[in-house]
Amino acid sequence: MPHAEDVRRIALSLPDTTEKIAWSMPTFRVAGKMFATLPEDETSVAVRCPKEERDELVLAEPDKFWIAGHEAQFAWVRARLAALDDEDELRDILADSWRQAAPQRLQEAYPALGRPPGA
Repeated sequence: MPHAEDVRRIALSLPDTTEKIAWSMPTFRVAGKMFATLPEDETSVAVRCPKEERDELVLAEPDKFWIAGHEAQFAWVRARLAALDDEDELRDILADSWRQAAPQRLQEAYPALGRPPGA
């Protein structure tokens, strides 16, 4: 089961990523744009996710994913760290969120990052 330190380690391993405290919690940014946070007691991770996909994730795996009330209007979803299968799943989630926030120059420099196998 992944932990908050795994989120930090994996997020910071992604290109041009920095950590910054905002709203009293760690946030992770690519080229200054936020793509992940470790909210509350660091038992979950909030990541970017298109609203359509987010809603499908929550319906398909409600024990794993949910939408925080104050984030409902934004394209973000939360994942319970204890419910994730392993570090690989966490890495995929963080890389996908990174891709959504990364500028075009970084996406072009790292074309496979955050894309599902075969995409």
